[in-house]
Amino acid sequence: MAVKLEVPGGLPAEPLRRFLLAHTVPGAETHLDGVHRRVFPGGVEATVDVGTGERCEVVHVTGPVAPEVVRRWLDLDGDHARAERHLSADPLLAPLVAARPGLRVPRAVSGAETALLTVLGQQVSLAAARTFAGRLVAAYGTPRETLVEFPAPAALAAAGPDAIRAVTGVTGARARTLHVLSTVLADGLDLDTADPAAARAELLALPGIGPWTADYVALRVFGDSDAFLPSDLVLRRALGRVPAREAAARAEPWRPWRGYALLHLWTAEVFA
Repeated sequence: MAVKLEVPGGLPAEPLRRFLLAHTVPGAETHLDGVHRRVFPGGVEATVDVGTGERCEVVHVTGPVAPEVVRRWLDLDGDHARAERHLSADPLLAPLVAARPGLRVPRAVSGAETALLTVLGQQVSLAAARTFAGRLVAAYGTPRETLVEFPAPAALAAAGPDAIRAVTGVTGARARTLHVLSTVLADGLDLDTADPAAARAELLALPGIGPWTADYVALRVFGDSDAFLPSDLVLRRALGRVPAREAAARAEPWRPWRGYALLHLWTAEVFA
């Protein structure tokens, strides 16, 4: 099955290609020249092609994945135009918006997967997080056609924190957080359908999960376009290495589009 997904207004393709490549989990995903292949819900593999050009007007999808899943994942229907009009009033953001009109906020294919990957990415580089994730996939994932599906929460819950630490090389504290989150997810917390405020509170109650993790999940899983991570190191660097409190205050005028502002700042620092 092959479908073409129109991109309203188009989007800057290179930042999206770099974002997808930077988050590609070894064994579970591949990315080459804008062609991204991964396992989607239901254990099916599909390919998403955003092209190699400067702009992407159409996303080509090959495989048995529902178009709405891809549209949501790539934020194709996000209200970027309203966000850009609002953010363009800020002298810091105006040139970033002008340089990359149509920039989207990549969301999530699977809430559980994204939440677990977010824990793996706490206080480490994207490269280190990919390495940890690849080890987790190799040990506990489910083989599919050509790739391995990211581990189900139940598999990680059954494995236990000591085994997770031995397999991945993460710290003991990080392994315990992965295990307790996996257990809560396996016991019924469905981040894809849960009430965002209630789910955020439940996440924050878990050991090892603080505001940075909860807000990243809000941004990518809950689709909260006003989610913001004031303590994020890349963001603070983009704002002139300010402390988190100052970053939060600086972002107040960006409401209710702080998530899009965050992506513009991240992109300028990392994915441009």
